[in-house]
Amino acid sequence: MNPEAQQDVSVSQGIRMMFYMVKPNETSFQTLEEVPDYVKQATPFFISLMLLELAVSWILKGKPSGRLDDALTSISAGIFSRLPSLFSRSIELTTYIYIWENYRLISLPWHSPWTWYLTFLGVDFGYYWFHRMAHEVNIMWAGHQTHHSSEDYNLSTALRQSVLQIYTSWIFYSPLALFIPPSVYAVHLQFNLLYQFWIHTEVIDNLGPLELIINTPSHHRVHHGRNRYCIDKNYAGVLIIWDRIFGTFEAENEKVVYGLTHPINTFEPFKVQFHHLVYIWTTFWATPGFFNKFSVIFKGPGWGPGKPRLGLSEEIPEVTGEEVPFSSPVSHLLRIYAVVQFALMLAFYEETFADKAALPQVTILLRVCFIILTLTSIGFLLDQRPKAAVLETFRCLVFLMLYKLGHVKPFIPSLSFAFEIFFSICIAFWGVRSMKLASGPWK
Repeated sequence: MNPEAQQDVSVSQGIRMMFYMVKPNETSFQTLEEVPDYVKQATPFFISLMLLELAVSWILKGKPSGRLDDALTSISAGIFSRLPSLFSRSIELTTYIYIWENYRLISLPWHSPWTWYLTFLGVDFGYYWFHRMAHEVNIMWAGHQTHHSSEDYNLSTALRQSVLQIYTSWIFYSPLALFIPPSVYAVHLQFNLLYQFWIHTEVIDNLGPLELIINTPSHHRVHHGRNRYCIDKNYAGVLIIWDRIFGTFEAENEKVVYGLTHPINTFEPFKVQFHHLVYIWTTFWATPGFFNKFSVIFKGPGWGPGKPRLGLSEEIPEVTGEEVPFSSPVSHLLRIYAVVQFALMLAFYEETFADKAALPQVTILLRVCFIILTLTSIGFLLDQRPKAAVLETFRCLVFLMLYKLGHVKPFIPSLSFAFEIFFSICIAFWGVRSMKLASGPWK
């Protein structure tokens, strides 16, 4: 995908691409280099739809559609998952191109509507099986669990993506490379992902006859539930017909409780991304026997010696509907501070993606390190970790160092002095706070 291609989309095109309501003649390209980065172009539509959801939720329910700490963690995971693309093309594309160039059987015409619609079906079918295996194979679940770790269900949850997931998902799309041009595949790979954004909401109820054919918020709410009736159901990307065909469909009935069956109770991004890998590692060494160790990796997350491949449903904790999601106990003032720092980091993140072709590799690397440091520090603050104040002091010092060396700069040059003053005050405050915390708990 090329971020320079078709830089701007109209409001109409942007809305339509979020719902896969695009035409073959406007989204067909001869070469991969011509394919726009639709996911990057969707950023303002992500934000607009999240604000619209917030407003509708206030009007209909008298409360916001989620919690600030959870939303920040979800967006953080989305940022984390996109950072590797600053350095190289996605493995989903590189492996596809390799198979296409070396093993393709036929070359379907890139400009044919039939090729476009066949690819739509092929990518969605591949996604169903990838998604299903991501729940049924423990090592793949280690990546996908990130997306399910939110205890809220709103549009920000859709952005809670795994940095590991693409390293297995490509396998399920690779058969298409035997006959589908990479440029057509790249378009549908993005639209399939974008479609799944709007279905992460509670403000849309039943959609009538559409529920029979397409994946809807109601169907996907079931998929995100930790109720026993929700487990391993509704894997669809766009078309719910795959679940109906392969016996994994479940309609929404009782109240859905969201999140992992064993909540992780943290907002720290590394734990959100990698905690299940640590669990697999520990379980692998604690489990006796070669075949049992093999099963720890390749059978379901609930498997154990003497159990069925996917574990026992009766071992899944029952929900009562009275579960209270894990929330940060920090003050309102500290929440505001976290939002301000997150917004500044997000602006640097967007600027880095926009200017990556012109930036030196060392600048990109340093910015990525700073972004990761910021996400981690905000997670520590929300979790009230003992070392949070020390880490935040260090992060602010790193920012000033990068600023002095010219690797980051204010978005408005006239605010340069204000940026220096602001981060100097932050360093002083958190430095004093870290010394106080050395002799007592958070207050």
